[in-house]
Amino acid sequence: MDAVGVTAEGFGLQGPRGWAFRDVLVEAAPGSLIAVEGPSGSGRTCLLLALTGRMRATEGTAAVGSARLPKQLAAVRRVSAVANVAGVTDLDPALTVGEHLRERALLQRRFGDSLRGLLRPRAERVADARLRIDSALAVAGLDLASLPKGSRTAVRDLERLEALRLSVALALIGRPRLLGVDDADLKLSDAERAEAWALLRSVAEAGTTVVAVCSEAPDDTVAVTTSPTAGKEKADAIAETGRS
Repeated sequence: MDAVGVTAEGFGLQGPRGWAFRDVLVEAAPGSLIAVEGPSGSGRTCLLLALTGRMRATEGTAAVGSARLPKQLAAVRRVSAVANVAGVTDLDPALTVGEHLRERALLQRRFGDSLRGLLRPRAERVADARLRIDSALAVAGLDLASLPKGSRTAVRDLERLEALRLSVALALIGRPRLLGVDDADLKLSDAERAEAWALLRSVAEAGTTVVAVCSEAPDDTVAVTTSPTAGKEKADAIAETGRS
């Protein structure tokens, strides 16, 4: 699938605790790396979830490819995926990397594929799942052989950057045209932060538009800044996502 362009004008979301974000303007071509920057509590996660169709904006308009927001949430969800969102895409620390990958591939086959795909011979479905996993790992830069126990490494034993790569890889198994990544630079060293941005650039270059939440946007990104609000944006985001 090809990447999608993302635009927004006067985009805002008002919740029970006030405005999560407001007056957001975005103009990004397909294959862009969009960096949503701002301090914690400034509506970054809400904006990420709104642009990926997981939350409904209450003001302004946006478009993801040909799908319009806030009306066509389901259409946007079909072409998008999210990664590293606390309370939404949490990794199970007790499961291994391989178990996470196999589970996501199984869910994709059962709920994400077309009826024709479900009716294919088992050998073809298994081969497709393997291809999806290998391709996602390659783009995310996660080398299973470099992990302490390979694919049998438990999530609790991953370094923070490795966990980010795994979360991104899991999202890429569905071959989204738009990928939202929360807290892309949280608690990373300068060297790790550079690696994280290199990862997100590689995802964009491979054909998926990326929206990444961060504290400070690199110069080579489409930067979108949110303003601090009184609301607790992550708590509201998770609550709204659970009701969608």
